[in-house]
Amino acid sequence: MTTKILVSDSLDEEGLNILKGSGFPVDEKVDLTEDQLCGIIGDYDCLIIRSGTKVTRKVIDAGKRLKVIGRAGVGVDNVDIPYATEKGILIMNTPAANIISAAEHSCAMLLALARNIPFAHESMHKGEWKRSKYTGVELNGKVLGIVGVGRVGGEVAKRMKAFNMSLIGYDPYLPKEVADEIGVRLTTFEEVIQTADFMTIHTPLLPETKNMISMPQFKMMKPNVRIANVARGGIVEENDLYTALKEKVIAGAAFDVWCNEPLEECEMKLLGLDNLVTTPHLGASTVEAQERVAVEVATAAVKYLKDGEITNAINAPRGKMDPETEAFAPLAERMGIFAQQINGNNPIEELEITYCGELANKQTKMLTVSVVIGILKKIIGAENANIINALPVAKQKGIAIKESTTQKCSNYSNMIEVRTVSKGKKASFRGTVFGDQPRLVGFDEFTFDAPMNGDMVMVAYKDSPGIIGAVGTVFGSNNINIAQMSVGRSGPDALMVLTVDQHVPPGVLKKIAEVSGTSDVKYADLVDD
Repeated sequence: MTTKILVSDSLDEEGLNILKGSGFPVDEKVDLTEDQLCGIIGDYDCLIIRSGTKVTRKVIDAGKRLKVIGRAGVGVDNVDIPYATEKGILIMNTPAANIISAAEHSCAMLLALARNIPFAHESMHKGEWKRSKYTGVELNGKVLGIVGVGRVGGEVAKRMKAFNMSLIGYDPYLPKEVADEIGVRLTTFEEVIQTADFMTIHTPLLPETKNMISMPQFKMMKPNVRIANVARGGIVEENDLYTALKEKVIAGAAFDVWCNEPLEECEMKLLGLDNLVTTPHLGASTVEAQERVAVEVATAAVKYLKDGEITNAINAPRGKMDPETEAFAPLAERMGIFAQQINGNNPIEELEITYCGELANKQTKMLTVSVVIGILKKIIGAENANIINALPVAKQKGIAIKESTTQKCSNYSNMIEVRTVSKGKKASFRGTVFGDQPRLVGFDEFTFDAPMNGDMVMVAYKDSPGIIGAVGTVFGSNNINIAQMSVGRSGPDALMVLTVDQHVPPGVLKKIAEVSGTSDVKYADLVDD
């Protein structure tokens, strides 16, 4: 059966030429409804999309031959990633192609806002000449606060230094040395929002970054502050943004991204503000970026279809891994997620992964990558952490990675130990696989056995009667089901490890700390949002 490619969104000609030159039949059918796409997708092995096509569970079920989905761009919010992964479909994106365009657009938005360019332009086209009305402010000597000093934020910093701005930034996962190299002084989120004259946002949209800037933060800012967002809609609470701009709590904002794209009727009130610069998600809309994303996704798709070579994979497939280590890949990734969340907001500085027992003689490189992917998922977003960029991004974040092996493996034939150093504090996590199920079997000096298949809670306490029952009562009274519990003991100290079926709110964790007489309660969500 001939391999066929469907392009369902507009793609730059350079990318189309690569696809058509592959020898595979290529069809371009854009602006399809979900039902129309479902009606034809069963004939195709590869689907190339941009942001317009929604790859839902229904579409995936209809794609009986679908092997790969290529997203020309970074965000994959329009793809049901967990379900596609379950169906064995590879998802690829182009994580680096838009960086320069997004950074330049951020700079352009800040400059347009500072000098009132869009408003003055509109006034001129009405035949007006109101110079004093559109008096702007200089960037020279002002403080630029960067929320998220990653790849795009770093490029913005390099460019805004030329305007003689003082650069401060908030990024809990970026080492000080990396920030120092690009001239950004790392500080707290609170200092950034209280001190900045201009702000620019470059974080992924995660549960912890959703609405991270709302009315309480606006009230902490200088009244002359101006904010640009070319990252993701939802990081700034839009109703509070409207109020802050209308009531002049802040001086102005420049937004390229929105909670709903295109804007819904309830959001149209934002467009009536005279201190808000707006663009319709143009951060990546340059000729160069569009060509790059098209070329990258087309090249990656053809390599995979022809040779099985995987690049820019979103869902880190295991097909090419050594069959004898493949079962340990889910364990490795979940141990990385667990280690990162247990360390909290403290960046991991050193990471050592030791393969014990029979694993010591296997090819474990992909397992190491899986651990790193897990660590990065909650830092840069699950859609941006993949088998291609995991190690380079970890290096960029200042994480020193070391692999080691040992034939010794007490109690188990195979085990993975992940050791981290964060702010000088060391931690050790040990895991293995029983059947096909990843298990956490040790933390520091404690030994236990807990499945890694949901949300996990660790409670360190002084061993005494009644603690286990009290913790169980807290969960029960909050309708949170305990799937499994295990306890490890070391002298007078004990560690309770629970796997639960529901998300655990902060208030419940606080109550658990109270009833167990400890402040050492840690929580990890192993399931991608």
